[in-house]
Amino acid sequence: MTFKFWCVNNCCITRFIFVLFLFNFKTIHILYLMSKIMKDDDNKKFYALILGASSGFGEAIALKLAEDGFNIIGVHLDRQVTMPHVEEIKSKIKAFGVDHIFYNGNAADSKKQEEITNELKERFRGEAKVKVLVHSLAFGSLKPFISENGEQTITKAQMEMTVDVMANSLVYWTQYLVKNNLLARKSRIFAMTSSGGHTVIPTYGAVSAAKATLESHVRQLSEELGYLEIGVNSIMAGVTDTPALRKIPGNVPMMDVARRKNPRARLTTPEDVAKIVSLLCRDGGEWVSGGIIHADGGEDVVSFVGQGKKSEDF
Repeated sequence: MTFKFWCVNNCCITRFIFVLFLFNFKTIHILYLMSKIMKDDDNKKFYALILGASSGFGEAIALKLAEDGFNIIGVHLDRQVTMPHVEEIKSKIKAFGVDHIFYNGNAADSKKQEEITNELKERFRGEAKVKVLVHSLAFGSLKPFISENGEQTITKAQMEMTVDVMANSLVYWTQYLVKNNLLARKSRIFAMTSSGGHTVIPTYGAVSAAKATLESHVRQLSEELGYLEIGVNSIMAGVTDTPALRKIPGNVPMMDVARRKNPRARLTTPEDVAKIVSLLCRDGGEWVSGGIIHADGGEDVVSFVGQGKKSEDF
């Protein structure tokens, strides 16, 4: 009798604990969903300004931040033949239920920078609505510094243009945003750099100089924007198959070596980088500032390239 009572009683206790566990699990899950919804609602108060939003890293980051609830301002330079793809991006952003504003023009042009920021100031009625700035501009000269076989070498104008577009424009955009009170407190600024900023790649000299300059600008902006609690970082992606990479001579063997070097045995994708940006846009991410974030799966720290099977194409 005592044994039977103990068994029944123990069974009831077990069921009670199980029900309590389910209740707590559901409660925690509901609280998590509520916090996510509240966070997305908070993001919807702000905009992410993406420079270079129509392809590669800029496109992936725009879509990910839209998924996170941010409204999107995209600046891109496209001709009529690639505009259908821009419309596809805008449709995807719209599907996330957020606002989008797109400008087709040269993001490195000072008049365009002033025109866009003035329009945003008027649209936002002086409110600081930009919470994220992403600099993903890939346009520069890929000519060598020295000629061995009579090929054309880089000119002063090409060198200056490359550094201005791929590095200095970050400073000018930031200046316009701050001047017009568009950049919100605790904003994030991300600038796309590469391992070429500290290593040598044939014909990459001007771009390498631009990336090194960009990283220096990031450090300086991190200090000067500290009073606004803004996090400023360079994002160093691994080798990624993007339209910009495809323009670099020798890009195919470069991708093969990168795949073999990478501990994950694959290339970085734009979506990998977008997830890192999304992560750093969460509450508290502003404390990460002034550095270079390696978004490459460990690729850059590996120097030996004897590992992995070489592609049959080589």
